Amino acid sequence: MLRQYELVERVKAYNPDADEAILNRAYVYTVQKHGSQKRASGDPYFSHPIEVAGLMTELKLDQETIVTALLHDTVEDTLATIGEIEDSFGSDVARLVDGVTKLSKIETLTENERAAENLRKFLLAMSEDLRVLLVKLADRLHNMRTLHYISSEEKRRRIARETMDIYAPLAERVGMYEYMREMQLLAFEQLEPEAYATITGRLAQIRGREDGQVDAIALAMKHALAEAGLSVEVWGREKHPYSIWKKMAERHVSFEQVTDIMAFRVLTDDVEDCYAALGTLHRTWQFIPGRFKDYISTPKNNGYRSLHTALIYENSMRVEVQIRTREMHRTNEFGLAAHWAYKQGGRPDGQVGWLRDLIEIVDASHDAEELLEHTKLAIYQDRIFAFTPKGALFQLPKGATAVDFAYAVHTDLGNAIVGGKINGRHMPLRTPLSNGDVVEIIKGNLSEPQLSWLGFVVTGKARAAIRRAVRARERQEVAEIGSKLFDEIAARLPTRIGKKAIQAAIKRLGYKDAEEMMFNIGSAKLSDREVMEALVPGSTSELPDDIEWPKQDRAISIKGMASGMAYHLADCCHPVPGDRIVGLRSSGRKVEVHAIDCMTLASGIDADWLDLSWGERSAGAVGRLRIILYNRPGTLAEVTSIFADNRANVVNLEMMQRDDPFGTYQIDLEVTDVAHLTRIVTALRASEAVAEAERA
Repeated sequence: MLRQYELVERVKAYNPDADEAILNRAYVYTVQKHGSQKRASGDPYFSHPIEVAGLMTELKLDQETIVTALLHDTVEDTLATIGEIEDSFGSDVARLVDGVTKLSKIETLTENERAAENLRKFLLAMSEDLRVLLVKLADRLHNMRTLHYISSEEKRRRIARETMDIYAPLAERVGMYEYMREMQLLAFEQLEPEAYATITGRLAQIRGREDGQVDAIALAMKHALAEAGLSVEVWGREKHPYSIWKKMAERHVSFEQVTDIMAFRVLTDDVEDCYAALGTLHRTWQFIPGRFKDYISTPKNNGYRSLHTALIYENSMRVEVQIRTREMHRTNEFGLAAHWAYKQGGRPDGQVGWLRDLIEIVDASHDAEELLEHTKLAIYQDRIFAFTPKGALFQLPKGATAVDFAYAVHTDLGNAIVGGKINGRHMPLRTPLSNGDVVEIIKGNLSEPQLSWLGFVVTGKARAAIRRAVRARERQEVAEIGSKLFDEIAARLPTRIGKKAIQAAIKRLGYKDAEEMMFNIGSAKLSDREVMEALVPGSTSELPDDIEWPKQDRAISIKGMASGMAYHLADCCHPVPGDRIVGLRSSGRKVEVHAIDCMTLASGIDADWLDLSWGERSAGAVGRLRIILYNRPGTLAEVTSIFADNRANVVNLEMMQRDDPFGTYQIDLEVTDVAHLTRIVTALRASEAVAEAERA
């Protein structure tokens, strides 16, 4: 553990103007506040914030960040308050400490909800000042270094999983690769102990069997580059155990089949020497096609710059080589923190565009599951580069589509997309983009995001925006139903209802506007009696409690669930009124309503079963058909006329397969009940345009 004078000397070494008094006060403050508290290792608790502060000095960060590191756990784990810290250390430090402070455990929430709320607060604080992220990453790194002292295996694995899913990718996204690699290695040891032991053991064997080979290859490269007149540093290492394991899993190969175990770095004086070194290495040893990447001309979002290549060395040995300047290397290893050391008090330019996307995701996410899903999508690596027709560059995850690209440019553009051109050719929206594609987005004035897009978009930003737009559209539709019901309810009152009465009713019910009231009427959260009483107080006092209002087809009603229990009709079987149904209830989720013969029920889902039946108001649902049409002009028109004749509205129509002379379609229809759907299937089978028709 760093002593007080050692910490101060470290800061003064790179920042002679640092306020020695505030550093000393913060050191003493954290020691006094944490007092006799102990860590799982048995060390005094204050050793942790002091070590985190030490990590910050290695990155040469400003004194406010060092003080924040010393104090970051005092509010959560001691009697200290943010107000007290502000009085003693200033508003900037208090704001940073508040941002880093973890949320207290809320035992009533699920693990995902706790993680999501912690992440939500963290991201919002990070958007205000990125030093919050730097301290948090150092805090997590030191906690991972001492994770093995925790006796509970379950707790160790939970912390390791959170580190692997959230903190290591965040470290990568701000370019702090040293932190990322160490966090991944420590988490890998806890999550996959057998694989970790096997790979580290194999690496030790290779090291013993081929002692000195890495140094020999590095020396050979240095000699070849020196003969070309280049002054460089070269060193090598075995690849990261987690990186090897990931490659084994992705390629489905054994350890022996992973050929590029060794990786080398070449550091040059300037960019021109980087490309000169690349040419020399390619002339000296055979280059492996498809393995060259130029992150100097096209840097990663986090500012990472380097040339990557792979060579076949003697005896068919494959080695990876990274070539960069010394300045690039400093930035690549410590990313955002390296920038901060040279731009004190300023936000590094061009490195945090992805952060704006994360904050937009926080605002758009509906619940804990969505927030975690979208954020993980937004911060993971493996990216491609695509361009607008004017040459603007956007980085996207592998598998991204034109819809992802449109949302990356701007949310409004994503919401308006109706088509896309990839390299000048019209292509389906679900087409994955490749490196270097030029993407032109075609907009429509009346277009809206479609729920089906969630089946192929891969970015968290796109998924969050689509879900938000679909929810807003659904809310609007329910509000329109509620408006019609409101007119019918108001007509029963003995007096005409004007705008003032409606505004007064909204206020009495505690809603912010008329749309919110209409939504609650349409979704049956407000009874007819409550609406009438809000409009004209006392108007229902003479009415009997058991009065039956005229029935309205507000929504499908289902018997067998508690009043107000949320549910949705399962997408796998699309039950409609008349089907025998059953409900699946899982903790924290809506009840899923399935047809009794749904194949999903046979898959052993861990959920409670509810015996359900359709209620009296059940009229209308979406049924799904699978039809095979003859591939000739007019067949689709004939089918749609059958739907129109039978008063069925087409919700979605999708071609699933073309196999001349046939085309297979999946069609979702709004029908009243199972008898209605059966009549439509019978009519389709009688048509000469249809080869097969069945309920999906």
